[in-house]
Amino acid sequence: MSSKQGILICGHGSRDKEGTTGFQELVAGLIPRYPDRVIDYGFLEFAHPVYAAAVERMYQQGVRQITAIPAILFAGGHAKNDIPFEMNSLQQQYPDLKITLGRHLGITAPLLQLARQMVAQAEAAHAPVPREECCLLVVGRGTNDPDANSEVAKLTRLLWEGLGFGFATTAFIGVAKPLLQDTLPLLENLPYRRVVVLPVFLFTGVLLKRIYSQVEAHGATSAKEYLYTSSFGSDELLLRAVDERIAEVEFGSPNMNCQLCKYRTQMIGFEDEVGKEQMGHHLNVKGILFEEEQKIGAKKGLLPKLKNLLGI
Repeated sequence: MSSKQGILICGHGSRDKEGTTGFQELVAGLIPRYPDRVIDYGFLEFAHPVYAAAVERMYQQGVRQITAIPAILFAGGHAKNDIPFEMNSLQQQYPDLKITLGRHLGITAPLLQLARQMVAQAEAAHAPVPREECCLLVVGRGTNDPDANSEVAKLTRLLWEGLGFGFATTAFIGVAKPLLQDTLPLLENLPYRRVVVLPVFLFTGVLLKRIYSQVEAHGATSAKEYLYTSSFGSDELLLRAVDERIAEVEFGSPNMNCQLCKYRTQMIGFEDEVGKEQMGHHLNVKGILFEEEQKIGAKKGLLPKLKNLLGI
């Protein structure tokens, strides 16, 4: 059996079947870009295959070098703890297999271009309003890691200055403050005709739909106009962002910037997190909802396509 190189796309997993399908579409878009590699994918929780199953499948195909890329936007606990823990654990099970973990996607030029494109698409579906008369609201998932939350705020600032909005601010759908439900009423006091809501999510899912629901409910009682964008999806620009992370692993340094990581530095209010053992915490939800995932994939014809492309 000849040695092969593989690329493992590490997803989080979703309770929402459409979210799982969106992730599979991303993987399907990557396969033609790397015809000389074995491309596979796995999930941390809520869906199959789990990482272990994907690695086993690649190993059986002769893969002995794997570039693992977290399909995670910002470096919270999943990117810093859970996925590295999983990869380290799998590495120990295969002495002749080398797994190199890349960085999370983060803020890159393709991601900024994609955000601009999504905003423009949302605006194009409505009557034109000068951007200086509009407010941009960037909504993140929210984590208990200030480093990850600050990246969402950084994205907000970059888009504010780059797109020319009159004002921009950041909110979160959970865990971190300010929460979206608390931020929307505050925007009513600002002198802007339109609010463009940009949820920072790769794919649709429970949380993204919750954002849409809250924005629609608030907008129904407001004199302001509220628009929102779609998830990032499997757009060519997102594929380019993944390409950058793959190239970084293979031709550069995939090390994360740990300057403001709460596990490396005594961040204000998180001093007891320094030096915390790297340990995954999703063992109880690995692989659940597999049957539902199969049904949605089969219904849309995507699962057979992926199986054919992956050779399974």
